This record gives sequence, C-alpha cells and structure tokens, in this order.
Amino acid sequence: MSIAPKRPKGPPLNAMRAFEAAARHVSFVAAAEELNVTPGAISQHIKTLEGWAGTTLFRRNAQGVTLTKAGAALVPSFTAAFDGLAEATHILRDLRPETDFHIAALPSLAQLWLPRRLAKIRAQFPDINFSVTAMESPPSLSRELFDLSIFIGERDLQENQISVCADRIAPVCAPSLLKHFNDLNEVALLHDQTWIDDWTFWSKTVGAGLRNPQNGPQFSLYSLAVEETKAGAGMLMGHLPLIEDDLASGALVMADRRTCETGRHVLLNLPQKSRQRPETLIIAKKLAEQGDRKAAHPDYD
Repeated sequence: MSIAPKRPKGPPLNAMRAFEAAARHVSFVAAAEELNVTPGAISQHIKTLEGWAGTTLFRRNAQGVTLTKAGAALVPSFTAAFDGLAEATHILRDLRPETDFHIAALPSLAQLWLPRRLAKIRAQFPDINFSVTAMESPPSLSRELFDLSIFIGERDLQENQISVCADRIAPVCAPSLLKHFNDLNEVALLHDQTWIDDWTFWSKTVGAGLRNPQNGPQFSLYSLAVEETKAGAGMLMGHLPLIEDDLASGALVMADRRTCETGRHVLLNLPQKSRQRPETLIIAKKLAEQGDRKAAHPDYD
C-alpha cells in the first residue's frame, strides 16, 4: 500500500501577492487598486500571511501602514519572485498564435484622444486585436499584462516613455454661449473632478481675475463635462489635446485666447524592452506621430 504523507503547506499565493504589492506601495489602498480588490481584502490577506509566519509584517496606524523590520526583510525576495513570475507570464502570453495588444489609458484620453488615432493603427495592423482599459492611475507595466499606457502627467525622462505633447489649457464653450456674455464671471464654470483646480491655476497664470474659480458644477468624467459644455451648460477649462476634434469641427470655441501649460504632458509609457512585443515600439511611435501638433501651440484655431 502506497503512503501519501501530508506535506507541509506554504501560505496562499494570493496572500503573498497581496503582501508584495502592499510592501512595494507601502499602502493597502494602492495595493488593492493594483490587484483590483478591496483594501479590506488586502488587510485580510496580510493577516493570513502574518498568522502563517507567526510575526507582524506591517504596523497599522491612523496615517496608514509601515513595514516592520521582519516585513522589510522579506521585500527583496518577494519582489524578485513576483518579477520572475511576471516575466514568465509575459513569455507564456507571447506564445499565443493571435496577438492581443492591451492599452491602459486615462478615461479622458481613452474617450476623447485615442479612438481616431487607434482606428488608423488598427488599419495598419489588421492581425492584432487591440483592447483598451480606462483607468485613473497608470498600471505597473512590469507586472500587469498591458503593452502600452497613455496618461497625462509629468515627464520623468525614462527611456521607455514618449512625450506626445504638452497639456495646454484655455476656456472653451459652445458657439451659442459665446454670443451672450462679456465677462467670464458672468458664466457658469464647469469642472472636472480630476483637475478640480484648473480654473484657479489658469486664472492665476494668465491674470484673468476670476472671482469664484472653484464655483460651478462638477463632473466625474472629463468627457461628460465636454458634452455638457457643447450643450451650452457653461464654460469648461479645455485641455486642448483632448478637445482637438471639437475645436476643429466648431462644436467648441475658445472663449479666451489666453492659454497656459499645466506642466503635464500626454505620455506614452512602454514596458521595459525585454517585455515589449515586436510591434510595441512601432505602434507607440505611430501614435505619437499623430500627436496634437496644433494643440501644442497657443494660436490654436
């Protein structure tokens, strides 16, 4: 009769993955966002791991979490292990006969900037299946199965980052609204919640002297704010790279010719070279070539 002795078990893989993400971010909330679970789930996974190890890995306090000495000692080996797992996953994915190219993008870029440009890319690469995921924060391209991310942010001069254009802003409105006011203070100011300080920043930068730059309706998506602006609900601080088509068509007009740069850029981020598909750099460069050349200049018509 064969003997099948009970072997010792390690901790659950999900618990180890949760610890690695939480340790890397030093945040349960950021780890939860990366792994698409709740902060409570991350906390429970950490407790499971701490129970298995018999030691505390994080200190919890009102300000967040910090690693204990034992937790910090684990970070290098856990990081190396999950880097290796990510590398193996990328290699396995690339064995598939069909190419699925996954793009992560800021919702406003996914809705307003990317579609027309991606249509041209699809025509040039008919054998590739392109998928787009809208998300508020850039994913980790070293860990997640995204081939490219497109966000608006500050340049960090990384080798695998391409700056398409500067993020330039100016007030915009529907043509019908432009005929009925003489002063910006007479019109409702619309706000996107992601860039809630747009009006204040622009007013101070160009010396517009707005009395109440924070007042007015707020929208959770920039595309919603754009549609309300086109419908005549008020005036929006236009991010020119995002509303290029609406300005060109006349659906929106600039209510004030004074523009300024926010200090951010439309950025294409690529994985490190060892994890790029053969087509990744070509696709990124073609997207960049279709960049908002007109929106980068203050004399935008």
